[in-house]
Amino acid sequence: MQTIYQKMETTELDAAIEALKAEVAEVKAKGLALDMARGKPSPSQVNISRPMLDILNADADLHDGNVDCSNYGCFEGIPSARKLAGEFLGCPAEQTLVLGSSSLLIEHDIAGMFWRCGSCGSEPWDAYEAAHDGKKVKFLCPVPGYDRHFGITADLGIENVPVAMTDNGPDMDEVERLVAADDSIKGIWCVPKYSNPTGITFSEDTVRRLVEMPTAAPDFRIFWDNAYCVHDLYDETDELANIFDLARAAGTEDRVVAFASTSKITFPGAGIGFIGASPAVIAEFSKRLKAGLISADKLNQLRHVRFLPTIEAVKEHMKKHAEFLRPRFEAVERKLTEGLGNTGCATWTHPHGGYFVSFDGPEGSAQKVAALCADLGVKLTPAGATWPYGKDPRDTNIRIAPSYPTVEDLEAALDVLVLAVKLVAAELARAERA
Repeated sequence: MQTIYQKMETTELDAAIEALKAEVAEVKAKGLALDMARGKPSPSQVNISRPMLDILNADADLHDGNVDCSNYGCFEGIPSARKLAGEFLGCPAEQTLVLGSSSLLIEHDIAGMFWRCGSCGSEPWDAYEAAHDGKKVKFLCPVPGYDRHFGITADLGIENVPVAMTDNGPDMDEVERLVAADDSIKGIWCVPKYSNPTGITFSEDTVRRLVEMPTAAPDFRIFWDNAYCVHDLYDETDELANIFDLARAAGTEDRVVAFASTSKITFPGAGIGFIGASPAVIAEFSKRLKAGLISADKLNQLRHVRFLPTIEAVKEHMKKHAEFLRPRFEAVERKLTEGLGNTGCATWTHPHGGYFVSFDGPEGSAQKVAALCADLGVKLTPAGATWPYGKDPRDTNIRIAPSYPTVEDLEAALDVLVLAVKLVAAELARAERA
């Protein structure tokens, strides 16, 4: 599809570029300082959870059943928190661990366990390379995807292999082809509901194929980061199939390792994080963790489950978040449609939940757009961040994170983004004629 600038006569295009440059100069003179780089809850969202801070005081009962939350013990997490974790993840409470505040750290730790120790009788992943003539261990990374996921596997020396995202999740034809043929592929990263950054939710067929597909590696793992499982924007929500039920039926329950946290529900960095997996994987992970952990912060767990005792209570709480998020996502849709809707310069996703919008400009534009926005005082997620190693081969994708700015600041930032995309698209069209 051609952009409007590619369709212009050269004299008309040159005039358009000069007009856009004049607009850029006007914006630069304003001295803007706007940030939509990361998916952080706004201060108003964080304030929703302030009443939780009053729950535990000097007179509070610090027991969860028979567990004294003020002392050592209960390594696996207090019973009420494990029950809540199971409701989040879709597995029995006894197949969960409630650990610190960060699900990302749990992901890092269990990836490290598979790397150093193996699991369920399989060899450690770091032994694979030496045993197979230097062939590197690989992990599939749906793209565009989450940069911090890719960073975990890259840090271990695992080769990140991109696979395309579709409207139903990863391109399963490609995933199935790769994992069936190559035993060095040990896993896949997944954000299955309101995926980061596309906002799509995996179809039931995709979830089923992930657990049923033959894999050359017997120790293949699905890292199922269900970070946005309750982060709906509207009453009509996306439905995600229960991967544990499907894996159990397929006989591949050891394949699934699921994660979530309350970081974007209560307090970022001060919530509770949890993991769910098969009994065998949970037993092995517990054994490894106990070498360096007596118990996590049980008082924080207790505070959370008294504030949000059930998944139904969590969903009601999240409706309050949606009241702040909806206007921001609607501003993104409105501003992009008004500014770029008939230009052929961009496409973007239209999520029903989560924290991001995935934006694609013309080929070869993303780095230039991000740099121009930065020069005009608008900070975006770095172009390329949604691909392993920061290398977007077509240089098109930018992740839009609308949650943190005020609606007014967000609209101003989006106006700058639209202007930058137009100028870069026009200059790319002109360069084609040089």
